Amino acid sequence: MSAQLPQVRRVGVIGAGTMGAGITTSCITAGLAVTLVDSQASALASARQRIAEALQASAKKGRITAEAAAAAAKRVAVAGDITALGDADIVIEAVFENLQLKQDVFRALDASCRADTLLATNTSTLDVAAIASVTARPQDVVGMHFFSPANVMRLIEIVRAAQTSARSVQRALAFSELIGKTGVVVGNCFGFVGNRMLYAYGRENQLMLLEGIAAERIDAALEKFGMAMGPNAVGDLAGLDVGYRVRRERKDLPDDPRYYRVADLLVEHGRLGQKSGRGMYRYEPGSRVRQVDPQVDILIRAEAARLKVAPRPLSDAAIVERCIYALINEGAAILLEGIAAAPLDIDVIWCNGYGFPRARGGPMAYADTVGLAAVYDGIRRLALEHGPRYWCAAPLLAELAAQGSTFAAWQAARAAHSSG
Repeated sequence: MSAQLPQVRRVGVIGAGTMGAGITTSCITAGLAVTLVDSQASALASARQRIAEALQASAKKGRITAEAAAAAAKRVAVAGDITALGDADIVIEAVFENLQLKQDVFRALDASCRADTLLATNTSTLDVAAIASVTARPQDVVGMHFFSPANVMRLIEIVRAAQTSARSVQRALAFSELIGKTGVVVGNCFGFVGNRMLYAYGRENQLMLLEGIAAERIDAALEKFGMAMGPNAVGDLAGLDVGYRVRRERKDLPDDPRYYRVADLLVEHGRLGQKSGRGMYRYEPGSRVRQVDPQVDILIRAEAARLKVAPRPLSDAAIVERCIYALINEGAAILLEGIAAAPLDIDVIWCNGYGFPRARGGPMAYADTVGLAAVYDGIRRLALEHGPRYWCAAPLLAELAAQGSTFAAWQAARAAHSSG
């Protein structure tokens, strides 16, 4: 089918921030011409600098030749207005995570782009159907969630909304392959697969912080388990203000004053992560080395007292269990809802986009290794300790645990049924 798809030669990227620059770098490295659009001339100038530095770094590491890097740099054009994208074969929007802003962009794209242009949004959490709804061509709108840094990370979540056509999904998959990425098709819900699961994983980290477990201890326990970085280090790297903005947009947050309260508190104190030199950790100018900051513990302890959260001693094993079992449970819910087509898709997303240890196969493969009955019993125990608000076993997990089955066997049975 991919042979019948329109060839991509010209790409439009909207938003000259870190993500837009990274997407542009990926495209030009693959030989495509890109028009990068931003209303701010200073943002375009900064993006050009980031793109040049990324190309130089690739050449220095031997990934591309110096000549190829120079040629790639020449394939970027910049513009201040979406009307410059009239000849684009695909347009990827990479502006802030704000639904109204993204809808404004897609209204303009609908008016400016050719009828056969594939329109993609790089949203990481928002409703792709709501973004598509402002166009006269929702069938041509698809989510393409790149991971940062987009010129390095190979994963793209390809989000299929209710009206996204199968052809648009195929075009997005073919484009992902063209620029050297691994595309995984997922359904449309808050956070899709990766970030929806991340919120469950991060929720437990945040609650443990209020319960008196130090950030560096949580990170060390999960890094020993095999995660590329602990959740607090990841938050500082990504920028704590990113999640803060996302939570301001959501209408479905739990009625729980503890929910991501530590992250919100840090942002409210100007601690945005590495970009501001202070987040959960402290960073020396120009350094990414995290240093424990006693001021953070003072803030958290005061907030825990205000919320009447009692300290709770935990072993390293218990720290890992809370985070990883939350991840597995959310994954099981996602499978039953059809947001992910297969356990392997979840594992590919988490190993390639979130630093889950490849040696453990991904969260769903790891759950099979531990045994779903053991995971289910662990979740029931956590429900007794913490209440059922967050610890209610997903129906699929409960069912497979009772059968003594695995996620892999469940998928194999479904595949056999569909082929039969």
